[in-house]
Amino acid sequence: MKHLTILVPNAQTGPNTLSCIIGAWHVFTSANEYWKNKGKQQVFTIRLAGVSEQSDFVNGLLTVMPQANISSIQKTDLVIIPAIQGAFKQLHKENIILVNWMRERYKKGAELACMCTGAYLLASTGLLDNRSCSIHWNAVDNFRNLFPRVILKAEKLITDEQGIYTNGGGYSFLNLLIYLVEKYYDRQTAIYCSKIFQIDIDRQTQSDFVIFTGQKTHGDEVVKKAQAYIESNFYEKISMENLSKKFAVGRRNFDRRFIKATGNTPVEYLQRVKVESAKKAFETSRKTINEVMYEVGYADVKAFREVFRKITGMSPLEYKDKYNKDMVHM
Repeated sequence: MKHLTILVPNAQTGPNTLSCIIGAWHVFTSANEYWKNKGKQQVFTIRLAGVSEQSDFVNGLLTVMPQANISSIQKTDLVIIPAIQGAFKQLHKENIILVNWMRERYKKGAELACMCTGAYLLASTGLLDNRSCSIHWNAVDNFRNLFPRVILKAEKLITDEQGIYTNGGGYSFLNLLIYLVEKYYDRQTAIYCSKIFQIDIDRQTQSDFVIFTGQKTHGDEVVKKAQAYIESNFYEKISMENLSKKFAVGRRNFDRRFIKATGNTPVEYLQRVKVESAKKAFETSRKTINEVMYEVGYADVKAFREVFRKITGMSPLEYKDKYNKDMVHM
C-alpha cells in the first residue's frame, strides 16, 4: 500500500489552506472507499503531518492537529502541499523544516503536489528551478520576483513534470486532486470522485479567470512609464519603435528590460491590456463583438479573435456567452 502525506503548515497559512487539507482528505478517502467497494485493496494510507502538535486557522477559530510529525515519516509516496499565504518576502523559519523534509522525500522517490500558493513552499526547496509551475494569477508578480528560475505557466491549470505537480489558484486545487486520483487509481475512479464532489473533470486552463492588472512590482522606472503610456493609449496604434525612442532607450534594450520587468514583450503587454479592456466590455455591456474590437484598437476580426483566444483560452463570443447572460450577439 502506498502512503499519502497531507502537509499541515505551521505558519503563513491563508484562508484557503484548511480547504485544501480537508478537500484532499475527502477526495482521497472517497477514492479509497470506491476502490475497496470494487473488491480491491485501498491505494493509500492517508496521514496529516506537520511540524507542531496543532495549527490554527481562520484567526484561531479552527485548529488542526496533525496525526504525525513529519520527522517520523521517512518514507512516503505522495506529498500534498496546501495553499499558504502568498504575499511574503521570505519563508517563515517555522516552515524551513518542512522545506528540507520535502526536498529529502523527493530525493527518496516521493512525488510532490502543491496547490495554489503552496508553490512558495515547493519553490523554496529549489526543486522547481528550471521546471514549469502554475500558481494563482494574482501571485504571479510576487512569485516571479522571489523565484526567477522557476518557469511560470500561470495560464495552465495543472503542470506535471518529473513527479512534481502544481496547479492554479482558488478552488482549482480540486481539479488537481481529480488529476492525481486518475494517475494513482484509474479513470473510472476519477470520474466517480468528480461526480460525487461535482468537480469538472479534464479542465485544462485557468486563463479566463485571470484579471490582468499589469506587472508593477519591479523597480524599472522607464518600464513603468512605458506601461502607463500603453495603458492610457492602448486603443491607438502604438509603435514600439517610437515608444522606445520616447524614453530614449534602444529598441533591443527596451524589449529586454520590458521582458525582465514584466515577463512580457511590449507587444504582448499591449495585447493583454487590450484584451482585458475587451473582457470588461463583454462582461458589462450589450456591445457587439465588432464594437468592442474597434474600441480596443483592432480592425481585423481574425487577428482580434486569435489574440483573445491565446490570452483567455476562449473566443470573444464564448467569453461573452459565459460571463454576460444578457448579451446581444453579433
